[in-house]
Amino acid sequence: MQAGPSLMRQEIGQQPESLRATIDALLPRRDEVAALAARTSTVLFIARGTSDNAAVYGSYLIQAHAGRLTSLAAPSIATTYKARIDLSGVLAVALSQSGRTEEIVETLAWAKDCGARTLAVTNGGAGSPLAKAADVALVTQAGIEQAVPATKTFTTELAALAVLGLGLGAALDPGQLRAVPDAVAEMLARPVDLEPILAPLAKVQGVVVSGRGMAYAAALELAIKLKEACYLHAMGLSYADLLHGPIAVVDAETPAIVVAADAGPTLVGTVDLARRVSGAGAAVFGIGGGEALAAACTAALAGPALPEWLAPIGLIVPGQLVTEALARRLGVNPDRPRGLSKVTQTD
Repeated sequence: MQAGPSLMRQEIGQQPESLRATIDALLPRRDEVAALAARTSTVLFIARGTSDNAAVYGSYLIQAHAGRLTSLAAPSIATTYKARIDLSGVLAVALSQSGRTEEIVETLAWAKDCGARTLAVTNGGAGSPLAKAADVALVTQAGIEQAVPATKTFTTELAALAVLGLGLGAALDPGQLRAVPDAVAEMLARPVDLEPILAPLAKVQGVVVSGRGMAYAAALELAIKLKEACYLHAMGLSYADLLHGPIAVVDAETPAIVVAADAGPTLVGTVDLARRVSGAGAAVFGIGGGEALAAACTAALAGPALPEWLAPIGLIVPGQLVTEALARRLGVNPDRPRGLSKVTQTD
């Protein structure tokens, strides 16, 4: 293990700068997105892994605020089954941090061939295969990400999807998006005591991570980070899916992490979920959710001062800090988890 801050920790700290550069570059392109999406009514997201978690955010945002139906693609329909589907009237949005995942590039090309308009979100640059395959490419400005676990490339993907939502007609304030980098910087600058969460997590083999609505994407992303960097059996579940049976797995040996914005229509239900988990004899840790969620949890970390539609960009940051610190406590190099590489190719 290297001395000094890990690359992952350094890149967590770079997120305000990366977000500011991305928002400055992409927000002026809302009209271009709107023009591309003209005569489309449905959005099809194409992604894998962390980018798939970002797509979940995009799906909630666009359905809740832009009034369009969305769907998450199964790339194997294109790459393995070679199926033909009428995608006229569809805006296909492919996400890949590297822009070089062959399955995602191939699926976007397939969508175009099936009649879809196509848009790419990537940190791989305008010359990446994914950007070249798309009608329009929203290139994020995270810079080179050296640690294998994605941090700044994930949050800048969320920022790009916020721009997509605005371009698709979401009646939301673009000024709130411009305020995101400062909110994340302020959160990173606050003293934070991770110990009440790190100590219990270091003693268990598994954890359940749950969120609802917009925050569900942050919960899924935190779960995958805990799997990748800490080797925990982390399950990312929506509020509703956790209540339909799997809540039985939460007990004294399997704590829960619950993620929520400080306000919004899902907060009350999330607080109730935390109370139910605690009532089952399990530790429950909160991220965000304000005083209401903190009061229902064993320990909690404050979230960002952001409206619900943008909160996931900030909510994942405390989870990233927990993941990086927990990995080091467990003797794992958070920069180079076993079995992973920066670009994952699937058959």
